Order: sequence, then C-alpha cells, then structure tokens
Amino acid sequence: MDTRAGFGKTGDFGPPRLGAGATCEVPIPQSTCDIPPAARAYSLNVTVLPPGPLGYLSVWPTGQTQPVVSTLNLFDAAVAANAAIVPGGTNGSINVFVSDASEVIIDINGYFAPPDSQAPAFYPAAPCRIVDTRLGSGKSGLFGPPAMGVGSTRNIPVPLSACVTPPWAYSLNMTVLPPGPLIYLTTWPADQPQPMVSTLNAFDGRVAANAAIVPAAADGSIAVFTSDASQLIIDINGFFGPPGHPGALYFYPATPCRVADTRVGFGKSGPFGPPGLGRNDWRDFPIPAGSCGLPPTAQAYSLNMVPPSALSYLTTWPTGQPQPVVSTLNSFRARWWPTPPSYPREPMAASL
Repeated sequence: MDTRAGFGKTGDFGPPRLGAGATCEVPIPQSTCDIPPAARAYSLNVTVLPPGPLGYLSVWPTGQTQPVVSTLNLFDAAVAANAAIVPGGTNGSINVFVSDASEVIIDINGYFAPPDSQAPAFYPAAPCRIVDTRLGSGKSGLFGPPAMGVGSTRNIPVPLSACVTPPWAYSLNMTVLPPGPLIYLTTWPADQPQPMVSTLNAFDGRVAANAAIVPAAADGSIAVFTSDASQLIIDINGFFGPPGHPGALYFYPATPCRVADTRVGFGKSGPFGPPGLGRNDWRDFPIPAGSCGLPPTAQAYSLNMVPPSALSYLTTWPTGQPQPVVSTLNSFRARWWPTPPSYPREPMAASL
C-alpha cells in the first residue's frame, strides 16, 4: 500500500491519503504481493508521512473492534516506520486508523501460515549484537567500522558473526545513528535484488530503531542499504527455520491488547501500571498474569514498546537472564502527555 500520488498504487492500496480520524480496510490477499488467502497473520512495516503531528496509528484485524493500542506515533510531522505483526481479519483484511491526516505506506516481508503447512518455526535466541559500526564498539571487519556511506550497500554474513545463528531467516532490530537526515534504510537477502521498500527512516537525523524479519541468502548473508551516511547497529533476538528442531515455537495471533501502561490514569495497576521506570531502572512484567488472556505456556511474545518520555535506550529481555548489550528502541526526543487526552497520544514506538 502507498497512498502517495504517483507511486503506482490504486484502489484500496493507493491514494488518497487518510484523513484525520479515518479508518481504511486493506485487503492484503488482493494486493500485488502474492499473499495467499490461507495466510493467518502478516509481518508488516508501516510507514507514515504526515503533513503535521500524528497522534497515533493503529492496525488490527478487519471485523474486530478497534483496540486501545497504538502501532506507531509521530508528534513532529517527520517520517517514521514501525514493524507490526497483524492477524488477518474478515477475508484476510486489516484495518488502519490514523488520529490525524497522513500518507501511509505498508510493506510486507512475510506471513504466518497454518501449522500443517510446514511453515518455518520460530527459535528465540538470547539478544545479541551482530553489527556496530561505531569506533570503539569492539566490532571489526564486516561487523564493525566504518559507518555506512551515502547510497552504500553492505553484505552482512550473519552466521560468521559472534552471535550463534543458523543461516535461516532472522528476527532483527535495526538501529541507525545518522549525522544528518537519513531518508531510508533497506535490508533484504543478499542474493536477491534490492526491493523497493524501506525498513526505517530518520529524516530529521534522530536515532531510530525498528524491528525487521529478514530471510537469509543461500550463504546466510543479508544486505543493508543506506540512502545517506549513518552508523548502523544490528541486534538479533531469534530466527525462523524448519520445524522439528529443539526449541521450535509457533505463532498464535492474538487480539491487540495493552499489557502495561505506567502512566497515571490509564487504567493499569500493580506490576502493569504506575509508577514509571526511573533512570537506569528495570522491571519484571509477568505478562501471563496480565489482563490480555495470554496462556502461561507462551514462550515468546510479539510486543510493541512505547517510551513515555525521552530516553537514550530501552532494552527488553527474558526474565532470569543477564541483561544483554542490545537496545530495543531509542527515543531521544520523545515527549508524553501528563493527563489522559481524548485519545492516547504517545511518543514513537518500536516493535519487538
């Protein structure tokens, strides 16, 4: 989907842009991306280009009540992207709501199929840093300096990194630290042509992060392209591969639901509510004990994290394991609303 005029999409997948308070239905199996009707959920990247502040965008399965969740937020009228795993609803469609007017772009990099289809299983991994191009990061060769240049492409042989990873498909977190505007970053299997999609954007030169599920090339490599100069960090938290190996997990779509909200007045309490986390603070969230009805047998979660105030970085990891040297999101310029407005305005979000 691309609602911008002149970008080749029409009908349900093209212009006009969405107006303030608008909801549109996107029949993904009817798009040109060859997604089968049997797909039960989609791995998407949602990008917004609003003419002004955008309080929030929500995505959910068509036919269900709009949930009180946000998929992404953008208060300063820049360009932002966020990954989202969204179950398909009626006829495989999804709904998109925007609180304020915005162009909307939706890219897809995979889908979840019924268990009997021999689709890849998910194998969680201890979060690990694959690439860090900053000087002094401890990385070298293809996994370290120098920074990415203007219009540059780098192939990353993921299985050769310090992170133990089979050459399958990777669940990654991509972070950029550009010295100036970065129009877009794209990542894809290194033995395929570069696709016409973006993985993340940082038009105003901010530090930005986004999740990405990226299939591996035959040798396990992925390619990364940056339109403008930028430092690059790549963390991995799992991979998708053939079912039947020890530790294999399977994806179960759930109705989007807010697990925790540390803001006062937003309805959460106990370990899922106030107070907010302090500087260099951490908290355990017993997710199965929350109000979202998730079973205690769940072993991994598809989450969207939203920082309620500016912070250098936020990290999430399995309780009981050492804190890893990775970041889940960065929000150097986030801001929050002290009282509940007519709809929940929040700073930029990142998926996990």
